[in-house]
Amino acid sequence: MNMYVSNLSFHTTEEDLKKLFEQFGAVSSAKVIIDRETGKSRGFGFVEMGEDAKAKEAIIGLNNKEIEGRSMSVTVAREKAPRSENNRW
Repeated sequence: MNMYVSNLSFHTTEEDLKKLFEQFGAVSSAKVIIDRETGKSRGFGFVEMGEDAKAKEAIIGLNNKEIEGRSMSVTVAREKAPRSENNRW
């Protein structure tokens, strides 16, 4: 299951995110989204766990948990909407 994690501290690394979620089970991947222009965190990321039951436990256990002074939000990630030809930038 892929999870969307928002309201992260701008100092949170991918390794920090992985360790945080590993308390609930094996983490397939952890990604903090970085701004292309500044090279700094955008304050959100994605974590993928192979077992849906463990991912649901992580959502319950970590949603609204305060990490580095910020109340983190954890939800199931939605599929990215396909880009239309008219919306290309």
